Amino acid sequence: MTLSTADNEFESQAQALGFDFNEEIKIGGNYAPVIQHRHEVYISGQIPRIGDQVVVTGAVGQDVTLQQAQLAAKICVIRALALLRNQLGSLSRIKQVLRITVYVHSAHDFTQQSEVANGASDVLYQVLGEAGRHTRTSVGVAQLPKGATVELDLIAAI
Repeated sequence: MTLSTADNEFESQAQALGFDFNEEIKIGGNYAPVIQHRHEVYISGQIPRIGDQVVVTGAVGQDVTLQQAQLAAKICVIRALALLRNQLGSLSRIKQVLRITVYVHSAHDFTQQSEVANGASDVLYQVLGEAGRHTRTSVGVAQLPKGATVELDLIAAI
C-alpha cells in the first residue's frame, strides 16, 4: 500500500515525538472514540497518553512548562489523527479539519492557553497542509482526566 503525503508526514511527526502510534488507541469508558456522520468525523477528547501512560501531567505554569504543554498538545493531536487514519484508511480523505478544542490544565495565573494549542495546530498544518487549517478554541481548566495537562477534541470533514 502506498502512503499518501499526509500519511507519510503523520508517520514522520509521530516518529519525531519518539512514540509508536500504530498500536491500538485505548479509551477509558463507554463511549466511541470516533463517530462518522455523513461527511463529518468527530474525535472524542484525547489526552497525551501513550499506551497506558499519560506522559504529560500537571498544571501548566506550575508543574509543567509551556514547551512540555505544547508537546502534550502534539501528542493529543497525533492520537486524533491516528484515530482518523484508522477510521478512514488514509489521512488523504480529510477535506478539512473544521474545529479543534484544546483544554489546558492551567495554574491560576497561566494565560497562554492559545500558545499551548499552537503545538496541535502546527502539527495539523504540517501533516495536512491547507486541509489542516481549522477553527479553534483553547480553554484553561482546573483539572483534566488522569491528571493530564491537555485534552483535545476534533471535527473533520471528509
